[in-house]
Amino acid sequence: MDSSHPQEQQAETRLVTSGRDTKAQKGFVNPPVFHGSTVLYPTAEDLHAHRGEFTYGRHGSPTTKAFQETLMALEGPQCAGVGIVPSGLSAISTTLLSVLKTGDHILVVDNVYRPSRNFCNGMLARYGVETTYFDPLIGAGIDKLFKPNTRAVLVEAPGSQSFEMPDIRAIAEVAHARGALVIDDNTWATPLYHRSLDQGVDVSMQAATKYIGGHSDIMFGTISANAKAWPMVAEGIRLLGVCAGPDDVFLALRGLRTLSVRLAQHHRSGLDMARWLAGRPEVARVLHPGLETDPGHAIWKRDFTGASGLFSIVLKPVPQKAVDTMLNTLKLFGMGFSWGGFESLAIPFDCDAYRTATKWSPGGPTLRLHIGLESVDDLKADLDRGFAALKAAM
Repeated sequence: MDSSHPQEQQAETRLVTSGRDTKAQKGFVNPPVFHGSTVLYPTAEDLHAHRGEFTYGRHGSPTTKAFQETLMALEGPQCAGVGIVPSGLSAISTTLLSVLKTGDHILVVDNVYRPSRNFCNGMLARYGVETTYFDPLIGAGIDKLFKPNTRAVLVEAPGSQSFEMPDIRAIAEVAHARGALVIDDNTWATPLYHRSLDQGVDVSMQAATKYIGGHSDIMFGTISANAKAWPMVAEGIRLLGVCAGPDDVFLALRGLRTLSVRLAQHHRSGLDMARWLAGRPEVARVLHPGLETDPGHAIWKRDFTGASGLFSIVLKPVPQKAVDTMLNTLKLFGMGFSWGGFESLAIPFDCDAYRTATKWSPGGPTLRLHIGLESVDDLKADLDRGFAALKAAM
């Protein structure tokens, strides 16, 4: 769906004011949640012509319209439409099925979200689409990997778990010269901190389950596209029949309204914790592009206006039993998948088993941390206790 973009207003203002029609909502600030499938037509002529703003529940409602208009205002003037799907992985799979066909070739960054890799190696391979993985730091050198049938490049900045920062602008310049689309998984920063459609990306996806929802209580995905890619994405959504439930749409819209204040806190707390961890004797390296010492910092500073609360650490070599003891000692850091909610999380990971274009050899056990909205002093104390347990278990 289309919307205007009030560029004279800051992003924080657009998040609060876009997608609101208090007159249509009988004076209420928020739109109602429309639970519905059937939309009735007033006349047979309207039915034959499919006349009406809304035609069927799967295709949208006033609730979904409010969300789409708000996210479009955040994405910026390059955004021609926003699709809503039931999960982040659904955003990835729907996008790839929309822009690829049998016989095509896709280039995928080697630090991509693992379920994205599984989809490429599984379903896309079965449908005759070839995937080549590339080094996240390849930059303009990606030109050497293009084939005559390369139709798209999938990037993620920074990459899942290991947080290398690809140069999306350089990759997009090469891809467009070759006639390929650029697809970005923009979940980490959201369009609030990374307007990837302004930087050469054609399709920007998010697991809105994470920061847009913000409260660990929905499954939700979004697909934002420019004028070139939107017709393909819109057709793919229609043909695949994907949609999100009305309650999740409402909760995602509610999350968008407070995204700027929540993400600002995640940004501050995340950098504070990253700097503190960089000084810990148990930590060999912190993987966070917002740190001045990070190899991807220059690209992050150029292309991003903020960071989220998600990053990783490499511990100095210790037995896995000691790491598990540390994790079992933590009280404020929960162990669970996903992230982007108000709570802090910690999980161990190892990319070595599935990297194919690059070698993952960090030199010690690795943990991915999500810094939530708790007090940083309390989080440091929790990790301090965890590190003490780690040393005691060695």
